[in-house]
Amino acid sequence: MLTPAHAPALARALSLCVGAMALSLSSLAWADKADRSQPLVFAADAARVDEAQRLNVLTGNVDITKGTMAIRADRVEVRQGADGTQTATATGGQGGRSYFKQKREGVDELIEGEAEKIVYEGRDDTVHFTGRAVMRRIVAGVAADEVNGQAIRYDNKTAVYQVLGGGVLGGTTTGRVRGVITPRNNDAPKEGGR
Repeated sequence: MLTPAHAPALARALSLCVGAMALSLSSLAWADKADRSQPLVFAADAARVDEAQRLNVLTGNVDITKGTMAIRADRVEVRQGADGTQTATATGGQGGRSYFKQKREGVDELIEGEAEKIVYEGRDDTVHFTGRAVMRRIVAGVAADEVNGQAIRYDNKTAVYQVLGGGVLGGTTTGRVRGVITPRNNDAPKEGGR
């Protein structure tokens, strides 16, 4: 039986598990670097553009592309910073969750994810998934790896995922993270069939 005295040890163990998962998935996340300089193209049922605030509010069946990146949601707010970087906050969508995908640089792989709220931060090239978050690595069109948790932070620059469980109660994370990691095939044929 867990007691309040177990909370610090449980929190340390959970932190180590989350850290180990983040490190084991770290090689999965190199996004296509050319996407950052691509224009953001959208389609929606309605759009509100506020030039003074550098804010676009897109509602109803929103589809956004930016290079190989795609976002689908019921509502997306896109803000543009003075330096030209963009932040997109997506909420709602099929089953109450927004959808994100992006091609990885130099390989036939995609990263895709779903959550109740997705925030793409162009300034630091990160994606934050919050609420029933799921992220997958797709290799040649087939799901290879998957992680689930209350929140996932995906950093394109450092190629690291951080997966968190449910809420915090008394300094201890109350939820669990789950995942499937497929072994990498290092026996790929070499040039010339050897």
